[in-house]
Amino acid sequence: MKLTSIKLCNFRSFYGKTPEIILAGTETYNTTIIHGNNGSGKTSLLNAFTWVLYEKFSAAFASVEQLVNKRAIAEAKPGQVVECWVELEWEHEGKRYNVKRVCRVYKKETDVNVTKTELRMQVAGDDGRWYFPPQQPEDVIAQILPVSLHQYFFFDGERIEEIVRSDKKAEIAEATKIFLGVEVINRSISHLKEAKKTLENELKAIGDSEIKQLLKQQDNLEQEIERISKRQTEIKQESEYQETFKKETSNLLRELSAAKELQERRQELEKQKASSQENLRESKEAIKKAISARGYTVLISETTAQFREIINDLKQRGELTSGISREFVNELLDSQRCICGADLRDGSHSHKNVRKILDKAGSSAVQETAIRMSAQVDEIDKQAVSFWEEVDREQTRINQLRQTISQIEGELDNIQERLRKDANEEISSLQKRLDEIEEKIRDLILEQGANQQQIATLKTELEVLRKQIAKQKLNEDRQALAQRRIAATQDAIERFTEVRNRQEKQFRWQLEKRVQEIFSEISFTPYIPKISDKYELTLVENTAGLEMPVAASTGENQILSLSFIASIIDMVRDWSEKKKILLVPDSSTFPIVMDSPFGSLDEISRRQIAKTIPKLANQLIVLVSKTQWRGEVEEEMTERIGREYVLTYYSSKPDCEQDSIKLGGERYALVRQSPNEFEYTEIVEVNRER
Repeated sequence: MKLTSIKLCNFRSFYGKTPEIILAGTETYNTTIIHGNNGSGKTSLLNAFTWVLYEKFSAAFASVEQLVNKRAIAEAKPGQVVECWVELEWEHEGKRYNVKRVCRVYKKETDVNVTKTELRMQVAGDDGRWYFPPQQPEDVIAQILPVSLHQYFFFDGERIEEIVRSDKKAEIAEATKIFLGVEVINRSISHLKEAKKTLENELKAIGDSEIKQLLKQQDNLEQEIERISKRQTEIKQESEYQETFKKETSNLLRELSAAKELQERRQELEKQKASSQENLRESKEAIKKAISARGYTVLISETTAQFREIINDLKQRGELTSGISREFVNELLDSQRCICGADLRDGSHSHKNVRKILDKAGSSAVQETAIRMSAQVDEIDKQAVSFWEEVDREQTRINQLRQTISQIEGELDNIQERLRKDANEEISSLQKRLDEIEEKIRDLILEQGANQQQIATLKTELEVLRKQIAKQKLNEDRQALAQRRIAATQDAIERFTEVRNRQEKQFRWQLEKRVQEIFSEISFTPYIPKISDKYELTLVENTAGLEMPVAASTGENQILSLSFIASIIDMVRDWSEKKKILLVPDSSTFPIVMDSPFGSLDEISRRQIAKTIPKLANQLIVLVSKTQWRGEVEEEMTERIGREYVLTYYSSKPDCEQDSIKLGGERYALVRQSPNEFEYTEIVEVNRER
């Protein structure tokens, strides 16, 4: 998807029809820079892209209901229609696309009536003529760049760090399914479940009464499991929200100077408690592993003692000796010659003497077995001793940790009580709010645990039912066929589910690796980005071989988010490359449109990002203020500029301070005095000599 141009009409601060903004997209000059002061319309321009494609807006886009330019409405007569639209053109897989989203306002005497937006699309054929596609425009756009991914290609740089927030992880996880192919697998699983249900209904119709009853019970159990599982998802989302709310409330409490010391102590104690609880879990797990691996050794001590008694008894009776074996004596008698050369023919004196030895000799096989088993029994006894030592050691550690946790909880309770009774009403109010949040989290955890147990019980019952159904004698060929089909469908569902789980795991690993590479290239810190199985983005540092979480700054979170976006784009490229059928040059081309990407970054980070972001996508459109552009950003990005524009803001303020920017040796106005009582923005193209 290579954007070629965009035009606006009466969209927010842009009055009337704007000139066509041609967007750079060549390999060498792939960057379009759009300059503008704060309030001049940069964010409006960013949202023009997302509005025309998806009817979506960024979080910072205020008063989204006021899309239509105020001057255009004011100049219209009552009963007159005012149009607001954005028109966008792009190329993808050898085709040219044009979309136009229109919003109309009907002006009345005292207010305005806003109509529902319309989206129109045309596609250029090989003959150069434009035609309407057979699909809906929204479906065509979704196939090229799905709506769930748009935030990674059109984003507000000043709020980009929000991507690392915990409440965004579900959204991230859902978006990744688009280019993993997981959606196709999910649809396959869904269709298979529907087919299985159809086959089971068929079996109900042709089966005997017992099978019908069992299938009805199975259906009820599956519905109950699905209901509880859905509730588990709701609990998980609510818990994540409450945890975020708890963190924000704790931070508010810490910001109050009167409670800062107590709150910091509480947070330190909570970290200690979490660490102790993790150590407690590890000790319990160690005991479980010890019992699983060596627990049997303490249960067979009587058996090993009996074995030794048997061996000693055999030795005392001469049945287990360590001398010459029976097999060796028999070989001598068969050969009729001793190793000393004496004749051992039957009836001779030597033969009789050797024959006597045979009666006393033991079997070599028995001796070897007895020796080997004795060694194994000795090892079992040693392991039993080692087992008790480890259990005692871990049990002592568990007792110590429990005592430590109890002491920490006591001190935490004391701090909470002091904050509840604090004379400062704001402090006590925040603590009460924390108490309520903790209570909600506790209730959710309890409900979640009860649901897990109930799901496990229901699944056990369901498995028993499935076995009962499988064991029923089916008297008709149709019954047998339906059973085989149901079994094959269930097997396919399980295999598809396993494929999906493996794909997600592999993708998450690849994504984390790419994020780490890009973050290392931009940031000078030694921190390492991590992506959890819940798609939580965090930074860690390696201290003495241990990974410890880092309290990232806003700037570091911005760099982390940019690294994540770059990695997502790489994945989308790979996905697009794999799914294309024809070798079309631009099928893996995707743009980035970013507003104010250099917000709170230091000089080094600004330079590294300015150097890196033109490489992130095939096409880059950056909206920047004068202060964000100058210096190291201008130095690094100027050589990649293919197109450049300035947003000139006309202020209706009588004493407005005018401003300008120097680009390519010429000066362009950023702020001017409006010639009328309205404020509006004009788009001016910059001409650079190369």
